Formats: sequence, structure tokens, C-alpha cells
Amino acid sequence: MRGEILVSYTPSAMYPRTNPRSCRLLLFGVVASVSICAPIFAQNSTPSRAAAIIDSMPHAKKISEAALSPDAMQVAYIVDDKLTVTSASGGASQSIVVEGNLPLRDVVWSVDSKRIAFIADLPGDVPSAQIWIAAADGSAPAKHAELKGYVQAPRFSPDGSKLAILFIEGMPRVAGPLQPMTPLAGVIDQKIFEQRITTIDLSTDHLTQVSPADVYVYEYDWTPDSEAWAATAAHGNGDANWWVARLYLVNAGSGEMREIYKPKLQLADPRVSPDGRNVAFIEGLMSDEGSTGGDVHLVPTATGAARNLTPNIRASPSAIAWTAPDRITFAEDVDGNFGFASVNTKSGAIETLWKGEELAYPASTAWSSDASSAITTAIVRQSGSTPPEVWVGPIGKWKQLTSLNADLKPAWGEMRNVHWMNGNTRVQGWLMLPKDYDPSKKYPLVVSVHGGPSSACAPQWGERGLAPLSAMGYFALCPNPRGSYGQGEAFTQGNVKDFGGGDYRDITAGIDVIAKQYPIDTKRIGIRGHSYGGYMTMWAETQTQRFAAAVAGAGLSDWLSYYGLNDIDEWMIPFFGASVYDDPVVYAKSDPMHFVKAVKTPTLILVGDRDGEVPMEQSVEWWHALTSLHVPTKLVVYPNEGHMFIKPADARDYSLRSLEWFDEWFAKAK
Repeated sequence: MRGEILVSYTPSAMYPRTNPRSCRLLLFGVVASVSICAPIFAQNSTPSRAAAIIDSMPHAKKISEAALSPDAMQVAYIVDDKLTVTSASGGASQSIVVEGNLPLRDVVWSVDSKRIAFIADLPGDVPSAQIWIAAADGSAPAKHAELKGYVQAPRFSPDGSKLAILFIEGMPRVAGPLQPMTPLAGVIDQKIFEQRITTIDLSTDHLTQVSPADVYVYEYDWTPDSEAWAATAAHGNGDANWWVARLYLVNAGSGEMREIYKPKLQLADPRVSPDGRNVAFIEGLMSDEGSTGGDVHLVPTATGAARNLTPNIRASPSAIAWTAPDRITFAEDVDGNFGFASVNTKSGAIETLWKGEELAYPASTAWSSDASSAITTAIVRQSGSTPPEVWVGPIGKWKQLTSLNADLKPAWGEMRNVHWMNGNTRVQGWLMLPKDYDPSKKYPLVVSVHGGPSSACAPQWGERGLAPLSAMGYFALCPNPRGSYGQGEAFTQGNVKDFGGGDYRDITAGIDVIAKQYPIDTKRIGIRGHSYGGYMTMWAETQTQRFAAAVAGAGLSDWLSYYGLNDIDEWMIPFFGASVYDDPVVYAKSDPMHFVKAVKTPTLILVGDRDGEVPMEQSVEWWHALTSLHVPTKLVVYPNEGHMFIKPADARDYSLRSLEWFDEWFAKAK
């Protein structure tokens, strides 16, 4: 038995697997009473088909980071929280272990390639961490600081004398809106924990919090003289105000901040030019911190207007690096694929360097360019049929460095890059065929809508995504409708003031095309999604009865109540043009709750009880409405989970319940 919060309903009776003696009663504003308890699972010696499939999925080792030294000679990478350093040409490797065998993260090289710094997380209910530095070969690790609070993003100063970090002193939880929020209790005083640029003098280990105490810094980059940083920052709550962050130059001695750019949209990945005169960054419509896409811009550090260096490109840059005094190289999402390109900062000429049908991510702070202008990167590459590994070398000519997942083979079907038209709009997506696909047979289809909406489906090795659906014997379609990355900034902005409009029609047009091209049983089509995907699932079932089943994870059901409940309301202004209080009409036309009486689709609803991005109450509202309408529905609330599930058991349960829901209702729809 594992503890969880379970609330469920069917037209015949309450879900039977609960222990009423252990339940407690909570009252919600729209629900008379809801029992919340730890369920007792029925003892069943035979696992479900879905459980057997999930447990048979090949699990790849997680490669979370790969950082290339500036001289392109060494690569440091992290696998399952363990740090390894090896030569970029291969050969012997050195594992780095610190006292207590702590999990490690955020590895970074010194400018002279002689040292690496990294963070070790201490165990406990509240964040605390150590800062370590080792020699380039991984030897002689030494602890330089131990801090109570959340720490991230170490960066050596160019002169090597200091290490900067982002530090939130006394933070009671891991920073970021995806994490489980601290529950409200007592008098709510709006206490704000600001993330500050903090330096460690590497000769004395003296720690100084430099940036002002009333400003939250999100990202930063040293100037080449080690005297300042370019930083994105905002006043107020860190979770909410990333969407209104501005670009500043911060004095590394005094902490004085001078604004150099106020964006029209969102900022990410600031990078100072080699001469210190300009800052490059990505600006675009972004719905989530950390999910980056837009255009590459350039602004002087002194005075002057910003320039868009990549207007009208049919791609979405996601990470940038200066690889020459007049050249910026960027990773990009392009038509659902991953690629590299570069732009000349003087002429504006853009050169495509490479693209492929895979997902990869570079160490964006440690790309290297040699005398012949060959740009070398260390990247983690994967595809729908190939598990992740570290590769290194000139762009497009990488050599595989690791073989950590060499024995794994996909337990699912082929993944295909597909396109269709919705009127004049060309839409792209990824279709995974059923395992052991036989074109003479008919199969169910599950449409999996990605989060965001400023994001994109990608051809990645899957243990939780489309792959289990394929292994169940379903077609699985992940569309990239307007609002997604990969087709340029105009496409990403295509759902502004139009949630549930063109984006929904892009998705349904894709279903129609796929159903004509492949042997789809149109009586057995399902839809699912999390976050924006959860919203789109709720919205879709108000617009059509074509779906036999739906799974809404962390869905948004009611814009008015959502606006007052969530912790990140600043994200909504760029998408809707005003707050829900100032322009309720623009929200109402996209509001699932306004059309809920049209819902007939059996719906599973899944959410974490400490979700700050899309609070649990949104799922409760939807569940309550469907219950009142006698629509088959079930609500599962996971305790101490946020918008992103962090407990492996909960992530597995989420996937298992989703698959079992589709299996049950597809069987009834035959």
C-alpha cells in the first residue's frame, strides 16, 4: 500500500478501494464534501496489461548534463546524479565522489579549463548544498562553501578568482514554479525569498551576496573583465515574475543594477560578447521558465537599441553561445527536429549548420570554437529508437563518447515526423506506430497534447511519453499546433487571445488526416495531456464527442478562478492581453467551464495537491462538474507533488492509471 489522495466517482458508486476510518473530510468551495484518504489497493496477483507493459519498459540511465571544457579537451557529464570527467577523445574516465556520496549537479568549467565546479545537495526536508571545486581531471575535490537555502548556476569569473552562484538564503523548498509549493497556513504575509548573485572568493572562501536583496535574479553571465554581469531579473516573487524580467548590467563589486533592456515579451539565456560591448539573448513568447524559444536579439551594454538578429526564421532558438567576435551559434527547434545554426552579428546572415530527427541538448555555456572556426560541442543525443548518450566533436561530426545505454532496445513502434494542413496553416507532429504494427489491422489512437503551450513534442527515447501507448497497441500522436516552437515566432504567437481556437483546430485536423492515412478505429480515439495539454483535453471534450476517453493532468478548467489561485499569473498577460478582471470576455470564450454541459467523454483527472502552476482546485472543479453531469470520471490527487511529479512511484502511478483508463474505455467502445 502506498499513500496517496484519491477521490473518484462513477455513475453507480463511489470508488470502493478506500478506508473510511482513516479518511478526513475537507470542504472545497464548489464541492459539498470530499473524502481524502490513503486508499487500500485491491490485492490482485495478476497485474493489469498496462502494469506489465510499464514494468517491461527499458529504462535508460539519465544523463542530465554534459559540459565541454573551453579548450575542447575534456567533457564532464552527470549520470543519475553522479559526475564523471573524461577526455573528449575518449579513453579512461574519472568519477568524482564527495564525502557522503551526495548527489551532484550543475557542473561548470573554469575559463582556463583547469578546474570544474559543481554543487552537492545535502539530505533533508529543506534545501542545503555544498559548493565543490576539483581539478580538470576530477582529482582533489575541495569543498568551498556549505549553504542553507537553494543554490544553482555556478559560474567562474573569467580571471578565475571568484565563483558566482545564484543563492536563495533560507529557502524552504527547491526553487521554481514546477516544484511542490509550500502550503498556506496562518497569516499570509507574502514573504518573498529573493534569488541573489552571490560570490565566493576562491582564495579565502569568503561569501558575499552581491545583487540587491529586493531583486530576484533568474540568469546571468560574467563580463569578460570580471567586473560585472548581464542578468535577467525582476522585483517581487520569483515564481511569478520571470515573465516580466528585464535585462540588467550588475556591478560585481557594489551590486548596483542598471537596466539595459525592457523586453516586449520574455527573456532567456543572456550571453555577453567576447569584447563585453553587447549582450545576446533570446526573446519570445514563452509560457514556462526554462522552456526557451524565440528570436536571437542583441543589445549594447552601454546605450542603444536592441536588434532582432533572426526575424522571420522558421525555427525557435533555444540556447545561444558566442563562438566568434561576430558570430552567435544557437541550438534550435526546427519543424519538430533539433538543429544548430549561426548568425553573423554584423551582416545578419544566418547559416544552418546541422539538423536531424532527434532530441539533443548542448552545454550552452561551454561550446568551443578553434582557430579554423570549427564549433565543437558536447551534447546528449537521443531519438525515438536510440537511447541517450554523450557525443562530442564539431557540430554534425560528433563522435559517441559514452555507451551507458548500449544494451537497450525500444519496446515500442516506429516514430514518424508527420505534417498536415489546417486551412493555410502547415502543422507538424510526431506519430508513433503501434508495436508490431500490422497495416491490415485497425488500432486505437491516443492524441497526447504537450504542455506549454510554448513548447514542442520531440523525437525522444520514451519510457513515459508516447512509448507505453505504442506498446499497448495504440497509435500515439503528439501534435505541435500553433503556439508551439519549431515554426518561428509568428507561429508560436498564433494562439494569442485564441486559446482553444486555431490550436484546437490544428489538432483535430491532424486527427482527421492521420485517421485517413493509417488504419485508425475512429470509435477508439482518446486524448490526454498535462498542464496546457490538460487544459486542451478539458477544452476538447466540450467541443466534440469524438473521444472515447480522456485523461486530464493538471488541467485548467476555469480561467476566472484560476487567475486568483495560481502562483504564476504574469504568464497570462502576454497570451490574453489583459488580466481576467480587465478583459473577462477574452478569457470566457476559451473557458472549458462555460461549455461543460456538452461533455460526455469519460475523464480521468490527475493532479498534485501542491501544484502552484495549475492548482489542484482546477481539477476539483472539473471533477465536480462532470460528477454533477453524471459523466464517468475519476479524480486522483497526489500528496506533496507539484506541477512536475518528483516521486518515481507517483510518476509510475500516473502513467499506469492513464493507460488503464484508455484500455477500459476503448474496450467498451468496440
